[in-house]
Amino acid sequence: MSANNIASPELMEKLVSLCKRRGLIFQSSEIYGGFNGFWDYGPYGVRMKRALENLWWKNMVDCRMDVEGLDSTIICHPKVWKASGHIEQFSDLMCDCKDCKTRHRVDQMPDQTVCTNCKSTNLTEQREFNLMMKTYVGPVFDEDHIAYLRAESCQPIFLNFQQVRIATRQKLPFGIAQIGKAFRNEINPRNFTFRSREFTQMEMEYFCYEETSMETWEYWKNERIRFYREKLNFTDDMMRIHEHEKLAHYAKAAVDIEVKFPFGWGELEGIHHRGTWDIARHQEFSGADLEYVDENGKRTIPTVVETSVGLDRTFLAVLCNSYYEEEAATQKEGKETDVRVVLRLPATIAPVQVAVLPISKKLSENAQKLYQDLAGSYRCEYDVTGSIGKRYRRQDEIGTPFCVTFDFDSLEDNAVTIRNRDTMAQVRVNTTQLKAYFAEHLEG
Repeated sequence: MSANNIASPELMEKLVSLCKRRGLIFQSSEIYGGFNGFWDYGPYGVRMKRALENLWWKNMVDCRMDVEGLDSTIICHPKVWKASGHIEQFSDLMCDCKDCKTRHRVDQMPDQTVCTNCKSTNLTEQREFNLMMKTYVGPVFDEDHIAYLRAESCQPIFLNFQQVRIATRQKLPFGIAQIGKAFRNEINPRNFTFRSREFTQMEMEYFCYEETSMETWEYWKNERIRFYREKLNFTDDMMRIHEHEKLAHYAKAAVDIEVKFPFGWGELEGIHHRGTWDIARHQEFSGADLEYVDENGKRTIPTVVETSVGLDRTFLAVLCNSYYEEEAATQKEGKETDVRVVLRLPATIAPVQVAVLPISKKLSENAQKLYQDLAGSYRCEYDVTGSIGKRYRRQDEIGTPFCVTFDFDSLEDNAVTIRNRDTMAQVRVNTTQLKAYFAEHLEG
């Protein structure tokens, strides 16, 4: 029987173990004891991560005429973060337990008077902690050379608004999208990759007129929900919309798309009406003209609608949604069935889409030619190590939708056996028809 229980606390432990065992995600600097809040993506993880990036980019940029792309620097002029308010306001409340020395982020404590680690009430006073990561630019480490790693990837989009608009000849409304690293000096990184100190954001800022901004906000809210349903197979029972009760002074509306994780509900993406605040602030602090001038000469500070999603959180949400355990037949001695672990990943983002498995090393030359032919179109893997059953299980655990077995009959009939990950059904297909078969089953 197939089972997937996202709400189970045990699922996170199983995912962390699977990610390490199968080369999806590793603890950063593990040979030195690890570095809390930092994670490395292994050979299969980086394939899936880039596939997620490409899926988002295609949906948000490549298939649209009204959104342009950007790739900006991680370090901006220090005044950027003064204008955005991050230096003064980007902080969390923290406190320390005087007994066990555990440091807490106050808003994550069930009871702000009790240490969650040792249950002591002997806590320090609550104090502000700025989340910006500080560095220095230049040969002297002093106050005049302080810079910051960006806490969000959207601010450089606002800085480049006019240059992108002029270069692409875009008119309002239009958007600018970016995928890139962001850094936050989190007090208490936790829940695997959900809350990290270094992470990747996928953000889009849509510039429009104030008069139509709420319609634009509603449109993008629905578009982003549709993306998760249609592209990542998220069901309604694992997603919910959280409306912000308290809004920033410049905002008209804000919602979060939340996803069910083993540790509870967590924010995945925010769709925010940011008003004119960002552009106006950067115009004020820089002295540059960031107003939009229409064909009638009317000058406007654009209103901004933002969609902002964490790539690492999306990766984790997909893993949680795709992890299944089921009873399956086995050839292990003394056992008829065994637990089969399988990631039912959408084929578009699976790290390996097609695995080529020769039944014997004697068939390697022909099987490798088949692999090379398919690798130009799909993410493929060639595996000749171990029994065919063990190789199937390895591919199940990394979410490979299809395994292609090249056997001795293939030399005679020019056909191979294709095994389906989800049903384990097998079909015989002529090699001349393979690309057509996968075009239908992997590309839609």
